[in-house]
Amino acid sequence: MDFSSSSSPDFYGFLDRMRRPAAADLIRSIKSFIVSFSLNATDAEEDSKRVQEYLFTMEATIKDHPLWVNASYEEIDNAIEGLEKFIMTKLFNRTFASSPEDSKIDSDISEKIRLLQCFIKPNHLDVPRLLRNEASWLLAVKELQKINAYKAPREKLTCIMNCCQVINNLLLNASESVHHAPAGADEFLPALIYITIKANPPQLHSNLKFVQLFRRETKLISEIEYYLTNLISAKTFILNINAHSLSMEEDEFENHMRNAKLAIEQSTTDSRPQMLDSDAVGSRRKGKEIIAEEARYPFLDANPEELTSEDVKILLGAYKQLVNRYTSLSAALRRLSLDENLLLSSSYSLSPRRDPPFRERK
Repeated sequence: MDFSSSSSPDFYGFLDRMRRPAAADLIRSIKSFIVSFSLNATDAEEDSKRVQEYLFTMEATIKDHPLWVNASYEEIDNAIEGLEKFIMTKLFNRTFASSPEDSKIDSDISEKIRLLQCFIKPNHLDVPRLLRNEASWLLAVKELQKINAYKAPREKLTCIMNCCQVINNLLLNASESVHHAPAGADEFLPALIYITIKANPPQLHSNLKFVQLFRRETKLISEIEYYLTNLISAKTFILNINAHSLSMEEDEFENHMRNAKLAIEQSTTDSRPQMLDSDAVGSRRKGKEIIAEEARYPFLDANPEELTSEDVKILLGAYKQLVNRYTSLSAALRRLSLDENLLLSSSYSLSPRRDPPFRERK
């Protein structure tokens, strides 16, 4: 099910080659591109054009480079994938959510979804009953919510693909049932819209725009293009959703939205910490720390009998994610003794004379 599991590019392998003395000319080119990129005024379309042209040029350069003599198509492709990841991680703060307009749209979508979450049901979007599988929906939601954890366009796109493939699997299972016709786009999009509302992925507009602009154009084809286009359509639908979209009367829709807004405002008010005036000054800083800690670990002080079935699902998903990350990180560290976050930090340099950061072996 994991879109990235079968063909994940070897990013460490790319970095390893780029540290060799023979890669000095490539390193100069990459550094020069990153520096010159930052000297120009921010313009999303122009920035995209420059990145796409550079990756296209570097693909031809790498094919003819001594470090990739007799390399297969897959090895060349992996090298360009590594280059895209490295460049876009370095340029992330410059290229992601780069305009006030993008941030405004992100905020509007997130707020709209918060209101819709209070009352919208699958039947409002004509999602067939055969597709109403809470376990699969939760998995799709979790995949989509991961999108902001990554900086590389390919990895963000992988989150989208994994989410969409969960829905697609539901459709395939439904189409195999006796009384159900083969599923198509008319059923896929409503399900994706509902999953997107349940997930409320952070900075949805900016993430989609980032993938569109900075993922290699040659990779946005066929199934990948189909899923990405559908999520963009889902975003647009949610942003413009109204009574007619949900087959509701106008008064009913407005009443739902108004009640949702009041409920959210009340919830926000109730969640604020209550302190005595005499303790307010001395406790302000400590209170902020406690609130931040509780937000990160909401079940830390919970008792088993207090947990709902939904809490258990959330905890199970968090546990699986923790185990997967720990396993992957342990394997990578055992193999290379490298810290990827440190490799991708702004202080990391692609210099053939500088050793990568190694953990001290005991």
